[in-house]
Amino acid sequence: MQIRVRCNCEKGNCPEWAIFELQGVVETQPSFQGQLQNLEIGRLCRPSQGTYTFTLGYHELSGTKVPLKKPMLVMKKTQDKQANDSTGCSHSGAELEVVGIIRHRILFKTRPKALISRPPTKVRKTSATSVPAS
Repeated sequence: MQIRVRCNCEKGNCPEWAIFELQGVVETQPSFQGQLQNLEIGRLCRPSQGTYTFTLGYHELSGTKVPLKKPMLVMKKTQDKQANDSTGCSHSGAELEVVGIIRHRILFKTRPKALISRPPTKVRKTSATSVPAS
């Protein structure tokens, strides 16, 4: 089967993507089954160069940016074609479009830190009483 790959990026500059590598499993609640597209699962922040924090509910993960040994392409299938080869036999060919390129991964390899909010502590006010001088 012949697969054509095409890139519509300007001057070969495809959008950069990254891979999130988590240790463990991210599970959704049963109420979200089948509705995962465009579901916000957390918030990613970059407090300093090369380090990242990812907040999932009440958990915070710390990670680092790691380069991949070999870059990967993100592609989508655009169409299937019927084509004839040089022998006159017809076969189907697919066409793939390059959507992005992945050169880095963000690796979260430590246990998550629990974000537990405590109620504000009440400060007792003590009144200073003055003793009259006699």
